[in-house]
Amino acid sequence: MDMLLPPDSAPSGATLADTAWQRLRRDIVSGTRPPGERLRIERLREFYGIGPTPLREALQRLSAEGLVIAEGNRGFAVAPLDPAEFSDLTRARIAVERECLRLSIAHGDRAWEARVVSATYLMASADADTVPGADDWEQANADFHLAMVAACGSDWLLRVRAGLQTLAERYRRASVDRSRGRRDLGAEHKAISEAVLARDVEKALVLTERHYGKTEEELRAAAPPSDEHQDLGKE
Repeated sequence: MDMLLPPDSAPSGATLADTAWQRLRRDIVSGTRPPGERLRIERLREFYGIGPTPLREALQRLSAEGLVIAEGNRGFAVAPLDPAEFSDLTRARIAVERECLRLSIAHGDRAWEARVVSATYLMASADADTVPGADDWEQANADFHLAMVAACGSDWLLRVRAGLQTLAERYRRASVDRSRGRRDLGAEHKAISEAVLARDVEKALVLTERHYGKTEEELRAAAPPSDEHQDLGKE
């Protein structure tokens, strides 16, 4: 029987596969499930209290997103972290972000400006009071960058951007401990916001590209995580 969660454990309207996907995705992106870890159905079942069928559906979905690799008869494993792949990911992310940002600045209205101001305030508070890697900071950071591009008017661009953002966050979190204190992220965020609100397209694009590029540099400076496969829950 697949129903292992109590009825109130899943978000309203979510299927068990949705719940499994959300929990696994969160743990992979945060690093709780490290790169290379083998994701064995029976151990996942014990960990998350969700049956095998929704877990398999969730793993297939995560495989399509690039967060999990399917190994044929060997099952699934958390995708490794590869600095070369992150360089390619960063190039793609910058290209999409630039177009989203250009369109957003061109089409943004007063409501969008208010969203940018609000997100900037919350980002400044997070930069002052928390640290990269903390959940509150990560949420503020995601909301900040989304606010900048929210008026771009293209659902497809935003959808592609969201997928790249998630993959990049996983890499960025992995570099946080070694890069802490080397950057003034508050100043970087403030400068981006000011350029966006001033409708200075070229400056906003340059600052955003530089902002993402520094994250790539930090990952390269950090020791790459091991990509050896580990069994979930192995002592």
